[in-house]
Amino acid sequence: MTDICEELVRRGHEVSIVTGVPNYPEGKIYPGYERGKRREETVNGVVVHRCWTIPRKTGALWRCLNYLSFPLSSSLYVRSKACCASDGGLFDVVFVNQLSPVMMANAGVAYKKKHHVPIVLYCLDLWPESLAAGGIRRGSAIYRVFHRISERIYTQIDRILVTSRMFTSYLNREFGLDKGAVAYIPQYAEGLFKPLPYKDTGSYDFVFAGNVGALQSVDTILRAVATLKNEPVRFHIVGGGSELERLKSLSRELSLENVTFYGRRPLEEMPKYYAMADAMLVTLKADPVLSLTLPGKVQSYMAVGKPIIGAIDGEAVEVIRRARCGFCGPAENVETLAENIRRFVASKDKRQMGENARTYYDQQFAQERIMDALEQELTVL
Repeated sequence: MTDICEELVRRGHEVSIVTGVPNYPEGKIYPGYERGKRREETVNGVVVHRCWTIPRKTGALWRCLNYLSFPLSSSLYVRSKACCASDGGLFDVVFVNQLSPVMMANAGVAYKKKHHVPIVLYCLDLWPESLAAGGIRRGSAIYRVFHRISERIYTQIDRILVTSRMFTSYLNREFGLDKGAVAYIPQYAEGLFKPLPYKDTGSYDFVFAGNVGALQSVDTILRAVATLKNEPVRFHIVGGGSELERLKSLSRELSLENVTFYGRRPLEEMPKYYAMADAMLVTLKADPVLSLTLPGKVQSYMAVGKPIIGAIDGEAVEVIRRARCGFCGPAENVETLAENIRRFVASKDKRQMGENARTYYDQQFAQERIMDALEQELTVL
């Protein structure tokens, strides 16, 4: 969102952000934002208002409080006189960047209702299906409640943008949304990534970069590594999240000497970790909803021109196959992931797969192309 907002400012638009206090993914308020600090500031031309937010911490109760606090505080703010354009008037359009929970869109809907301006929603997480991916049983009382909440929100949006082609059918099937009201605009790689040179040293490095949570199923990587102890391979896990400490313990239990955990690293350091990779890894839990998503790391991997080895289903598989830039097997399938790693080590097309990845990125996910499409969607309503 930082890139999107600052680019819109560069293109001559006025942009104000209503967001929460930074606390993800560690679950605690970031240094410099405690006790009301930096609630109002302007960053590279973008006016930022940070609403009161309960940090996620750990456990279901804290996550629930976190999920409820921002929709409440942000909805109160957008109804106030303080939420206005620089000339004191109304904004022309509301843009909701919808991750989890779906109620984060409540403030946008509230502003639309009060001021009768159009609203565009960028759907990155499908609800209520994201609950099912997190362990809430479909058909349960909680699921049904959030299905009604999701329907109320999605059906009030003027235009929904989706990051995966497969989202369109879901929204049509679950909520009766006309497919003409939904447009596909994928994510581009966050940051300025350049193709990195191919290296061939006789040993092979595989890098996973991104959030390390339950949905990412990094267990699958570690258990595959346990079957590859006699192979010339090393594995690097770059990222933080709720599962990091447990996975470190699992690595010790499995006696994995060729796995290194780096924790969460700043974006500006990421080229260093991409550069060490012969191929990148992408994994997700086996779940029909998660299979609809295209993890943003896929675009980052392609942007640096690296082959991709996946244990993943659905949209990501189709993209990697169309790009001809790696090998994929079913989500959570340890044996197939290990076999695909061996297949990559034996392949004579490593360099070509990397070149294919970057070519596909330029054709489908280039930042300028996506920003043009997004600007068009925001300015024609």
